Amino acid sequence: MPPRIRLVFSALSVALFFVAAVPLYRELSQRSDIWWTPHAMAVTLAEGKDRVEIYARGKPLAALLRAGQLRIAEDGGCTVVAPSDIGLRFNNWDRVRADRLPLLLVYAGGCGVTACMFLLVLTGRLAYRGERERGAA
Repeated sequence: MPPRIRLVFSALSVALFFVAAVPLYRELSQRSDIWWTPHAMAVTLAEGKDRVEIYARGKPLAALLRAGQLRIAEDGGCTVVAPSDIGLRFNNWDRVRADRLPLLLVYAGGCGVTACMFLLVLTGRLAYRGERERGAA
């Protein structure tokens, strides 16, 4: 393979490798604690009942709140905890990760293919055969 064509294919392979590797690296190096529900968007206990159940001494938290059995001691006094005082935050990392998995696999496959192409070009395994002239018919 002529050096000029080898250089072009090598540069193209490296460029395509980075096109696939940069989003893959960014995704894998991202903090996993950013997927929590923000404090301002905390869900009430009633809204979150399909995703979480909280128990205190074997009894559901919602039942304890309705019965007025939960109290908070502060400043020398006790106040009853109301259902509106409870807010839930969810970690959505598992759902986000499941949604992004197919795209990450495509990026990883792209990295593998371009790395293989780069190695083939670099080692000269792709033989260059010049154009052949067709016989006169």
